[in-house]
Amino acid sequence: MEHIEVLGLELSRVGNPPTSSQSSPYFSQRWSTPKTLLPAARDALREIAANHNADLAFLAPHFKPQDLKVLAMDMDSTLINIECIDEIADFTGKKAAVSEITEATMRGEIKDFKESLRRRVKLLAGVSADVLESIYLERLRPNPGATELLAAANQRGLHTLLVSGGFTFFTEKLREQLGFAQTQANTLEIIDGKLTGNVIGEIVDGAAKSAHLEEACRLLGCTKSNSITMGDGSNDLLMMHGSGLSIAYKAKPVVKEKADAAFDRVGLDAALLLIA
Repeated sequence: MEHIEVLGLELSRVGNPPTSSQSSPYFSQRWSTPKTLLPAARDALREIAANHNADLAFLAPHFKPQDLKVLAMDMDSTLINIECIDEIADFTGKKAAVSEITEATMRGEIKDFKESLRRRVKLLAGVSADVLESIYLERLRPNPGATELLAAANQRGLHTLLVSGGFTFFTEKLREQLGFAQTQANTLEIIDGKLTGNVIGEIVDGAAKSAHLEEACRLLGCTKSNSITMGDGSNDLLMMHGSGLSIAYKAKPVVKEKADAAFDRVGLDAALLLIA
């Protein structure tokens, strides 16, 4: 607490001391402050939490878990353990080149996601479509807590949306595997069993992710403030902005800085503690 006092903050514990239970592998504790936290204070508190091997979430005073209607998630490196496009490129010997573009895009250094994706997909021309199935079976795994989070969200009646700048081949399989109500992603063009290096239709970029979420909310008779969003890269920021609760999962610094919660040590299912 001496660290908190140095920051000039007054914190009071909400509820009982932290405990664990058989239903959750995590310890959690809530605190409240009468002051609005400035970005510098948020950064300092996260640093303090990190020094104690803990993750931190900042919940708005008006946040009401019972008002949530939608769970919207990014796929690559958020829901799953890989960047699918990088793994496809690995079969061509071009993973390093593709990964370099991917990383620069996720850090926000390449601003035009559509152009970034086109450049990367071009490098995949000639790859056998069978590679996609191999990646799904051999390399793709849901991140820790994904199965539990989706099961609980669906049981609660949330509209579960997987919205990705990745590819429909993988989002459709994950829809079947994990029970998403809706998926939106990009479609790779395949001719004669090989990738052509082109994407069919409009590319799902950051703006499209946000638009798909807003449309889902509109159809449900609610707004973006009734959603919980999860992502890891800069192209998730538009989707996350204005949501009821935004969570950065093992994310780039620019995303952690703007998100309500930053998960670096816990699984995706830790989100359930925040919406209980």
